[in-house]
Amino acid sequence: MSSLKYQSVLIKLSGEVFGGKNGFGFDHEVINGLSKEIQQIAQLGVRVGLVVGGGNIFRGTRSAPKGMDRVAADHMGMLATVINAIFLQENLERLGVETRVLSAIEMREVCEPYIKRRVDHHLAQKRVVIFGAGTGNPYFTTDTAAALRASEMGAQVLIKGTKVDGVYDKDPQKHKDAVRFDHLTYNDVLQKDLNVMDATAVAFCKDNQVPIMVVNIEQPNALLQAVQSGTGGTLVQ
Repeated sequence: MSSLKYQSVLIKLSGEVFGGKNGFGFDHEVINGLSKEIQQIAQLGVRVGLVVGGGNIFRGTRSAPKGMDRVAADHMGMLATVINAIFLQENLERLGVETRVLSAIEMREVCEPYIKRRVDHHLAQKRVVIFGAGTGNPYFTTDTAAALRASEMGAQVLIKGTKVDGVYDKDPQKHKDAVRFDHLTYNDVLQKDLNVMDATAVAFCKDNQVPIMVVNIEQPNALLQAVQSGTGGTLVQ
């Protein structure tokens, strides 16, 4: 374990990742692959927390009909993240990885309520902890939830899994001349309005000195490489 770059990590997975190429529903092959990679990381003795989005089921105001209350739409999005958290938990448990889902919105029949001391206990017992329901508050994204939970669990890095291999000065899927960054500062991201995480999440990480590593989740072993060597993506610190 001493040779690892990071020994405590928070991994942020968007809901769209769960949906695979379509971005909606559940791509079982993708989720099984992610679960096996998380299993490998946990077996190294790394403390692992996960924050999952819900965009493959409901995308908040983007999925809501015109005129729908923002708070109601955000609450629906939070519930979608719990569905994804339970789905991922089941996959990990089948692989023999002891896992707990903790929700910021209390629903005791299906998962535990978020209590920091419970998180500390589960992590000390080498369990993977999945955080559902974002922060439990409307108007805050799961990016911000990831920054918050990373700080609370004392993670050495927040790894964001995306569909590109780092941060670019513009969309690499639309612009062939897009330039990829290996390293950035928090101020670079905020001032240049780079598409890493939302500004609230980046500012929170800056204030609490949580580095952000952006990796391509579609590349085999990208998460494992980030944890072991701190390479394979763009580092913001």
